[in-house]
Amino acid sequence: MSRKLKIAIVDDEPDMRESISQWLVLSGFETETFASAEDALKVIGADWPGVVVSDIRMPGMDGMAFLKRLMGLDSSLPVIMITGHGDVPMAVEAMRVGAMDFMEKPFNPDRMTQLAKKATQARRMTLDNRALRRDLSEGQQVMSKLIGASPVMDRLREDILDLGQADGHVLIDGETGTGKTLVAHALHAVGPRASKKFVPVSCAAYNDEALAARLFGPLEEGLPAVEEARAGTLCLEDIEALSEALQARLLAFISEQGAPAETRIIAISNARGEGRRAEDSLRPDLFYRLSALKITLPPLRARGEDILALFTRMTEQFSEEYGCEPPQVSAQEAAQLLQAPWPGNIRQLINVAERAVLQNRRGSGSIASLLMADGDDNQQATTTEGKPLKEYVESFEKMLIDNTMRRHRGSIASVMEELCLPRRTLNEKMAKYGLQRGDYL
Repeated sequence: MSRKLKIAIVDDEPDMRESISQWLVLSGFETETFASAEDALKVIGADWPGVVVSDIRMPGMDGMAFLKRLMGLDSSLPVIMITGHGDVPMAVEAMRVGAMDFMEKPFNPDRMTQLAKKATQARRMTLDNRALRRDLSEGQQVMSKLIGASPVMDRLREDILDLGQADGHVLIDGETGTGKTLVAHALHAVGPRASKKFVPVSCAAYNDEALAARLFGPLEEGLPAVEEARAGTLCLEDIEALSEALQARLLAFISEQGAPAETRIIAISNARGEGRRAEDSLRPDLFYRLSALKITLPPLRARGEDILALFTRMTEQFSEEYGCEPPQVSAQEAAQLLQAPWPGNIRQLINVAERAVLQNRRGSGSIASLLMADGDDNQQATTTEGKPLKEYVESFEKMLIDNTMRRHRGSIASVMEELCLPRRTLNEKMAKYGLQRGDYL
């Protein structure tokens, strides 16, 4: 941990508090003193960045009651108990309750230093491990939002895990609505900077003067982005909106950092969706710095049956939000979803899914009408990229079994009855499509 750990000294005798504090400060520790357990509990809680040294005999809440409260808040918190003559049996009981160790009055300064060092090292390890688990958990949560089992999504997740561990700057491009910002968050969340700040800045949201201040300062309040993101990740969306002058300043900032860079930059370009490329908008030396590592997100139309999985997930979420049943997708509608060109990609699919739920609640409308309403004309409702009929049938079949398993929460008997399938056939199809009963329980 970068933050220095504290030692809380809890004792009702002022002289004892000051004596322990002075010695520990001379030994290089940071201390905080409290005259009672009640005062200490106002400050000390779970994940408190330090350890506790407490007297056993105190008026009001005594050391044993205080220890039990601390263990209830955080059972890994190191607590060193101070005992008077004849209190050793009580100190042994305190260790049984959860104290790390005990010392007798008058305390031995060298032993105090040794115990304090041991306790702070143990506390640092505990807090670092907790932070690591939180970071990993956050990374898993972000990665779980990258729904899809298509080969292009498998490759994307592999790229995120690989590039997330690297030091180089990253350029993310792809059509609008493909989830570039989500991927940027994922790159940060699975990497070594996960515990540091992720600072997003939309370069297209400011005029040139305001953007210069937001990135480099000065600001009336707060830190400029390059300072706020120090040692973390600076995410620059719409990177192609940077003026020549700001490109030069950003390049200078990158050069000053050296290698490996203290602050990682993830640049997001939307130029690809407009028939242009990021390199057409950026000066070459900046482009090559930012694109040391690169991820191009696949358009939705290239993700095959992921379209049905995403549509199902979105309609379930909106149905829960609006308090109604999700729409049932027919085989014809599934084929239409798979054939649609999806110029707005995932963002467009989310909009269609929400409207499908709303119109299903009213008991009118069709998915085909929603797809055609999203295009300039009816021709945009289908793609020119034909697929074998078998692919459409299999995609729909997988979606149908998946939806039915979800509704019946993994009840094989109920799914067999609704789909009129014998057990062997259902088992074979679930194995074929990689569906596991345990995922629905």
